[in-house]
Amino acid sequence: MNFFLQLLFAGVCVGAAYALIAMGLSLTFWTTKTLNFGQGSILMLGAVAVTALMAAGLSALPAVTLALLGTGILMLVVERVAIRPLLRSDESMGWVVSTLGLGFFVQGFVAKFFGSQAISVPSIIFDSMSFVSIAGVQVSAQSLSVLVVSAALMVGMEVFLRTSAWGRAVRAVAHDGAAASLAGGPVRKVVMISFIASGVLAGLAGVLLSQINGTVDPAFGFNLMVFGFVAAVFGGMGSVLGAMVGGVTLGVIEKLVGGYVSSSIESAMAFAILMVILVWRPQGLFGQAEINKV
Repeated sequence: MNFFLQLLFAGVCVGAAYALIAMGLSLTFWTTKTLNFGQGSILMLGAVAVTALMAAGLSALPAVTLALLGTGILMLVVERVAIRPLLRSDESMGWVVSTLGLGFFVQGFVAKFFGSQAISVPSIIFDSMSFVSIAGVQVSAQSLSVLVVSAALMVGMEVFLRTSAWGRAVRAVAHDGAAASLAGGPVRKVVMISFIASGVLAGLAGVLLSQINGTVDPAFGFNLMVFGFVAAVFGGMGSVLGAMVGGVTLGVIEKLVGGYVSSSIESAMAFAILMVILVWRPQGLFGQAEINKV
């Protein structure tokens, strides 16, 4: 029982970080109906930036703040350079290639200046030897901090989207960008802010997950981006609650399979189970099927 609870807690904590990535992907999907396939590289860049800044002598808080500012600005550049020009043609799917290319460019840039080998990540709040006892189960303090930060951000995002004027503007653009523009809505500003927020969420997820992993390398973000994408689709693209449930479900299945079956197939088995569920509900757990009336 104790082993099961340890796996459960570990899955929930890691899944909460997956949910942050899913939330970032959903934000850009809401406003432009595109996905940034370079999100994993931006995620990795956040963790590398914090490591480099702290190695240069900055304390944790300013290092994290500067890193997240950088990933937010970089995401805005992605929107201006790799997505916006290609959306002028409704039929173009060029943004898939351009965002992938920009992601590989960032990955190569980091490999050039920091090397392709994994580098150790400094502890920000807790070190790897800090544990907290919950219901008789020893839980890593680092993993618990990931869960607390991720849950607080998700709740804050849900409240922001439902109660603030900017949140209503985001939902209006997500529903029908053309109609929102005709009604005088600040569509361009909403898109820009959604990309900046997506970059900050990606950077933060990278910082949090690198704390659990202990190291970061140029390829660190690619698999995590895939996990975030699966969590977003499983929960229902466009749903904050869906991102959270999708991420936690993926994390728990992954850890249980790794603990009871084999760690070598934990990701494959988790994806297989989620695919079976999506066959039953293609729009995801909290997504809404589109209905077209002619």
